[in-house]
Amino acid sequence: MTSILERYKQQIAGTISCFDRIIISATIPGICYPEGMARHITSKGIRLFDYPHYVEPLREEIRANTEKIAKETGLEIEHIQSKKTFRKEDRIKEILKQRGTHEGIIYIFSAMEPCPAYTPWHDKPSGKTTLRYKDGKCLHYYIYFIDQTYGLCYLRVPTWAPFRLQFYCNGHNYLANKLSEQKTGYKQLDNTFISFDNWNQAQSVADGFSAGVLHVALDLWAQKLCPILHHFGDVKHHWSIMQCELSLDVVFFRQKDLAPLYDSMVRTAVHAVKCDNIATFLGKKLDGRFKDEVGNDFHTRIMGTRLKHHMGPVAIKMYDKFGLVLRVETVVNDVKFFRHYREVEHKDGSVEKKFACMQKSIYSLGALRECMCASNRRYLEFMSELVVLGVGVLDVERLSSSVRVGGRCVSGFNLFCKSDLDVIVGLVRGEGVVGGVTNKLLRGVLAGRSSAWVSRVLRRLRLHGLIKKVGGCFRYYLTGLGRRVLLAGLKLRELVVIPSLSGVLS
Repeated sequence: MTSILERYKQQIAGTISCFDRIIISATIPGICYPEGMARHITSKGIRLFDYPHYVEPLREEIRANTEKIAKETGLEIEHIQSKKTFRKEDRIKEILKQRGTHEGIIYIFSAMEPCPAYTPWHDKPSGKTTLRYKDGKCLHYYIYFIDQTYGLCYLRVPTWAPFRLQFYCNGHNYLANKLSEQKTGYKQLDNTFISFDNWNQAQSVADGFSAGVLHVALDLWAQKLCPILHHFGDVKHHWSIMQCELSLDVVFFRQKDLAPLYDSMVRTAVHAVKCDNIATFLGKKLDGRFKDEVGNDFHTRIMGTRLKHHMGPVAIKMYDKFGLVLRVETVVNDVKFFRHYREVEHKDGSVEKKFACMQKSIYSLGALRECMCASNRRYLEFMSELVVLGVGVLDVERLSSSVRVGGRCVSGFNLFCKSDLDVIVGLVRGEGVVGGVTNKLLRGVLAGRSSAWVSRVLRRLRLHGLIKKVGGCFRYYLTGLGRRVLLAGLKLRELVVIPSLSGVLS
């Protein structure tokens, strides 16, 4: 396959794959659920209906600590009445422009926001009193600071139990700080890199993002900005991945090189990317058990256009940055969407290794990075097959031409013949990309076809060089030629021939 990176290598300065936005939440073990909080306060001899009186002093402690920090740093806490009319990004840019980017706390604002809360509840039939969840609202502090390693960050601190924290950082800021420490030159626009003195070194640094080092920094900032942990015993915050983005940037030398390519990619992807393709990008198989939404969104922004393919809590986005950078980005709002091979501990204490949903702990960042990198790579490969004009006339003709094998003639495939079209669509629709194509899988796509008929079709595909067999089993994968030719043929049929005929007939 002639990929975009290969075809445009003379116009491309380099590529960089890096974490972008990372949002992490923190809970206090033992009190992060109603039953745990109930046990905690009863162990102190406090009635459950006195629960509000128990947490009020903790709220005042957080307020006093935040006001003390603001006074020590010479800041005033700004209270925001309506976040709809307040753009914190613009405010932070103004502050950084005046203050600079040296380490320390730079801004604090407060706002009343929804939060989880507990309320005492007495069950008359059982005669038991417990705590139950309820929707609450309390004062939250957004404390923005510059960290030596992670750059601009914030910690969102609520003033009411169960005191769930929220931390934000950006992987591009981490990469910039690390390269500055190593005295490696780079050029950056906003959170986008447009050049490095050493692209390989930059990628190595980005790959070295450590969850363990991040955990230490998180504990230090939480201890400083929310110092109430000691009230709940010898525990530490449990940090979980709330949202994560990983971008693959293809940096071009000149805007005029990227503009026509990006325009072609967007116009093609809007029509060509189907729901099963999106599932394939994300390493999934789309079937009737999936109950969430899958689809495409195209938006025109001030800075350009953006194409988004979403599947439940995960999405893949493609857009151009400053006309120089083609960015493919995977965004995940629930890491349990991905599955990987890991140790699973059962209730009886036994441990086994198997494929299971990814855990939300920050120590899943390494495995999450691999899954998201694979999603970005699959998407870019797919777009290369659709857009790059590297499919010659002879390759396309191979799809419909007959071949002679052992003195026998094996017919080609006709895109306007329903049976042949169903076979081709079944091969490229996505289910077989991860686990391979089987006779059974194709029979599920080709309703009413026998196993013998599908076997003959698979043989035709092999003899044309469009699929290859996996040794030791009856599974097949598309070859580079097969994927290139089939997708090019479908693109020609759906985006050129049929629309053109429709225009003539109308």
